[in-house]
Amino acid sequence: MTEHQDRARFTAMTEGTQQDWDIIGGHFRDFARALPARVLTHLKLLEGDFGGFPVDRLEHSLQTATRAHRDGRDEPYVVMALLHDIGDTLGTYNHPEIGAAMLRPFVSEEVHWIANTHGVFQGYYFFHYLGMDRDLRENYRGHPHFEACAEFCEKYDQAAFDLAYESAPLSFFEPMVGRVMARPINSIYAKAAE
Repeated sequence: MTEHQDRARFTAMTEGTQQDWDIIGGHFRDFARALPARVLTHLKLLEGDFGGFPVDRLEHSLQTATRAHRDGRDEPYVVMALLHDIGDTLGTYNHPEIGAAMLRPFVSEEVHWIANTHGVFQGYYFFHYLGMDRDLRENYRGHPHFEACAEFCEKYDQAAFDLAYESAPLSFFEPMVGRVMARPINSIYAKAAE
């Protein structure tokens, strides 16, 4: 067996064959199955990052997800609550979009919209302290998911900075992340993952 037998042989996609794409597809499926573990590894980067807040970003994520879970939310919603700020490390100026993009293939339009827009809605609680308009969320008034996002921020996100709150550990959420990210429902690559 040569060193590159498990790789496609083309130098440009226009030269690709079915055999090449069978090889690539096999690698893609294996890589896709490991997505939940990679996401959780990245989420752990939030540990110890306080950014001046009372709890670190990982604890904030755990509190947000624990509150949503204890309130009876379904698994896609709880996973969104867990991952809503995962973009803090890479998207300093657009963190909601990072988490939302990761979640998009696996959640409903509403849950994706909450993840993508929560930063503006969360601003209601603090933008005025930074010289910003706390009512920026009003630009979304009338959107079908406005109230759902406002509720997420009020009940789970803005309340998740409590040093005394007993969050579920990350290990509690790992199976949920695995189940939610097991099958894409909104992706052009969904068939390739089968």
